[in-house]
Amino acid sequence: MKSKLLVLVVLISMLVALAGPANVQAAAYGLTFTTSITYQNVTDAATTVNFIFYPGGIGTGIPIDRPDLPGMAASSLFVGSLGDIDPGFQGSAVLMTPQLVAATLVQLPPSGSTVKVRPLSNGFVEGSDYVLVPTILKATFNKHSLWSVQNVDDVAADLTVTFKPVGGTPFDVEVNDLPAGAARFFDMATAPEITTPTFNGSVTIQAYEAGTTNPGSVVATSVELGITNDEAYAFEGFTTGSNTVYMPSAFCNWGPTDKVRSAFAVQNTEPTGGPDAVVTVTYSNGNADTPVTIHPGEKASFSGCGQSGSLNPTDFLGSAIITSVGGKIVAMGKVGGDGGYSTAYSGFSQGYSEVAMPYVRWSQTQYLTGVRQQVNIAIQNVGTAPIPAGGITISYYDVNGDLVGTDSNPSEIAVGGKYSSNANKIPGGAGAEFGYAVPGVIGGGAIVSATGAELAVMGRVCTYNTALAVAACEDYNGNPVTP
Repeated sequence: MKSKLLVLVVLISMLVALAGPANVQAAAYGLTFTTSITYQNVTDAATTVNFIFYPGGIGTGIPIDRPDLPGMAASSLFVGSLGDIDPGFQGSAVLMTPQLVAATLVQLPPSGSTVKVRPLSNGFVEGSDYVLVPTILKATFNKHSLWSVQNVDDVAADLTVTFKPVGGTPFDVEVNDLPAGAARFFDMATAPEITTPTFNGSVTIQAYEAGTTNPGSVVATSVELGITNDEAYAFEGFTTGSNTVYMPSAFCNWGPTDKVRSAFAVQNTEPTGGPDAVVTVTYSNGNADTPVTIHPGEKASFSGCGQSGSLNPTDFLGSAIITSVGGKIVAMGKVGGDGGYSTAYSGFSQGYSEVAMPYVRWSQTQYLTGVRQQVNIAIQNVGTAPIPAGGITISYYDVNGDLVGTDSNPSEIAVGGKYSSNANKIPGGAGAEFGYAVPGVIGGGAIVSATGAELAVMGRVCTYNTALAVAACEDYNGNPVTP
């Protein structure tokens, strides 16, 4: 029986969905993006790879077969190069293999655009009948959300989509008979269901098999795009909440000029009538913010500098743990500021002992030219005991599945603390052009492992913006291989 990796939001041309204002200089909203799907075989044996692409809202798929992928290899599929996929396609896809794979979607701006950031989101290995999206925006914080929900069941689905504005009255949108494999898109700037000029809130999705009360199965992904700036980032919806969420990346006015800052959007996952969540954010330097009460289904935002603006010192760079008393929560992190950072990642409700990173690159020679990328991997210890020096191994594999080299933490990592790795840390300089070393082929990945430990792992992909002399970065979560 084949395993299915459910890859959401294959946006070949976002311009079709973003039929709003004309694109202007340095505006992400209205720009045409093209998707590259990076995928990694996390087993030792070669595997076949097959895709099925579904145009938005349509249940008839377009099959695409790919070459076999060697064991431990990481490759990519640039969807814009596929003759079977029409320009302007907007939809979803399913990646099927007989073995376990991990996948991350990369939304690429046009060559020559002033927008350099690459929104990133992960594929899914299963869906749920109840999904939460912690933050949805319309003309708020200079952003519009373009988000979608994909039916990953074998039959059509009926959906109740509940929009929950901060401090406002929730309202429902019904989506009926969404075909299996297909996705429904909501462009918050133009969606007729959103009648207010602005929206700041969250969304919950309840799925049923069409015409029944039987639970359905869906997944969701959102992209937030700058209206008059070049910021863009993506993140996945959540299926379950917890009372503890781990955030591997937190900033307060970090950097000599960029002043990078983080923010956390936290949503109470409980249904209407459930308990409030009393939420506290504790940072890796020991500082804890004032608790905030969040009502069921609603969200609250937390700054990396604290609600007072001065909880953490200038140049703070670390991690955080978010806890709740009462209702369970989910959280997503955003990182931005005066520089090129425009990132988002999903908070972790648990850690894993082995994690796959399908999209890893490192260029020494062409990063500052803006042609190639650099990826840093943040690894947070979310277990109950410190991890000793050398306890974590980061194994870097090329496009052929060959081990290029390894890195390891040089010192102990306290509970809640983190270590950062990249391919340039491979001894002997073997990772100087990691992901680009095979002529004419781009691809590389990593496996992060620690026996007996629990890790929350995320990758930060940076492209250098030569015009502004800043790094345009975006985040994605590592894909768990084993608990």
